[in-house]
Amino acid sequence: MYLNPQFCGIKKYRSMTRITVAKGDGIGPEIMDATLSIIMAAGAKIEIDEIEIGEKVFLAGNTAGIAPESWEIIRTNKVFLKSPITTPQGGGYKSLNVSTRKFLGLYANIRPCMSLHPFVKTKHPIMDILIVRENEEDLYAGIEHQQTDEVVQCLKLISRPGCEKIIRYAFEYAKQQNRKKVTCFTKDNIMKQTDGLFRKVFNEIAAEYPNIQNEHWIIDIGAAKLADTPEVFDVIVMPNLYGDILSDVAAQITGSVGLAGSANIGEECSMFEAIHGSAPDIAAKNIANPSGLLQGAIMMLNHIGQADVAERIQNAWLKTLEDGTHTPDIFKEGTSKQKVGTAEFAAAVIANLGQKPSVLKAVTYSDNLAIELPKYKRKEPATKTLEGVDLFVHWGGSDPNELAKKIKLLESSGIYLSMITNRGIKVWPDGFRETFCTDHWRCRFKAKNGEQMYKTDIIELLEKAIEEDIDAIKTENLYAFNGTAAYSLGQGQ
Repeated sequence: MYLNPQFCGIKKYRSMTRITVAKGDGIGPEIMDATLSIIMAAGAKIEIDEIEIGEKVFLAGNTAGIAPESWEIIRTNKVFLKSPITTPQGGGYKSLNVSTRKFLGLYANIRPCMSLHPFVKTKHPIMDILIVRENEEDLYAGIEHQQTDEVVQCLKLISRPGCEKIIRYAFEYAKQQNRKKVTCFTKDNIMKQTDGLFRKVFNEIAAEYPNIQNEHWIIDIGAAKLADTPEVFDVIVMPNLYGDILSDVAAQITGSVGLAGSANIGEECSMFEAIHGSAPDIAAKNIANPSGLLQGAIMMLNHIGQADVAERIQNAWLKTLEDGTHTPDIFKEGTSKQKVGTAEFAAAVIANLGQKPSVLKAVTYSDNLAIELPKYKRKEPATKTLEGVDLFVHWGGSDPNELAKKIKLLESSGIYLSMITNRGIKVWPDGFRETFCTDHWRCRFKAKNGEQMYKTDIIELLEKAIEEDIDAIKTENLYAFNGTAAYSLGQGQ
């Protein structure tokens, strides 16, 4: 039942491995101290370089939340064990978690979620799933702009290389661990280009693994099914945002988000962490559960070739939970036997080293070969044809017909106004008066007679917009690839 969390990415290490550790913010220092005490007591062969990251660094004036020399330590050691950090709200601060994953190429986020019934209360006693989350792109690219008084945008970026790497990883992992099925979650019925590409690549790669079942769920009903009947899933692969949300949901329904760890795997570097946040409201109270970070550390030990140490710790941890020695977040009258603090829980796990659970299934880890994915090979470029352009306009009026009269002044001998949308819905021609409109308008120009448009047409269009005092805020070129239009229609078009 229990996951053997051995992950890919880096070659095998020498007997003593140097790792980077960051104690983070909030409850981070106390759960890291507890975790390190356990893994060192278990005989982990590691040397530690500690760095400072997170809130203190942010508030000291470094908007990155990490010093350049700390980056160099991480990149040199290549293995990073990190406690949760706090990103200050406002002020232009970017999430260091996201930055770390992207800077280091940690494309795969691996989150095992399993039931510990009957020792941790859950409505789902039969549950053992692995969520494989794409880690580098999607809306987490964080490319956002305010474009008008009323409208901001966030760009959703999905790439073929990103899809191929994460989906192939999911299938290779399932193959290595004798998992039976890989499920893909997307919203490709609405986002036909972005999520559509993810599903298309999933179908292509799934065909290469005929011995592994595959299926696709629309994210909304898939999420409902996961929350209600998680036992029907095995390995789930998803784009970044969906994976972030649903891995927390999956962890919670096992009994507590505080029990879950994750691995972030790249071709050169790796990072291991708990999936929960820094919980500043309970910091320094000796009540935080260190289990999530400990699970991340167990994944790390497997990853660096110390499977025997990882096995001792995991079995001792299971024995501790089975004994009913629980921190306040999972303590339940009638199930738990002893409520303990962070340090006391760590001491109980250490006392159980060398023992195994009697009801929960003991784990056996082995030094599996690392999963090595083929390098991405760029395909032959398609024939790319410019068919039109979307001109986005800031206009404070409310009547699309009035706007159309102004925008049609920008037409030329080669291009014409074909459509105006507002928040994606077609409002001209033949719009509905009931449709509420903001001050952000997409005006679509196409080449006449189905001919090709040229970028000089776009330059001329923008020059006319200046002459007519039309506030053009951005353009988006409309391309066809090998003759197939690769842009969305307006809703209702």
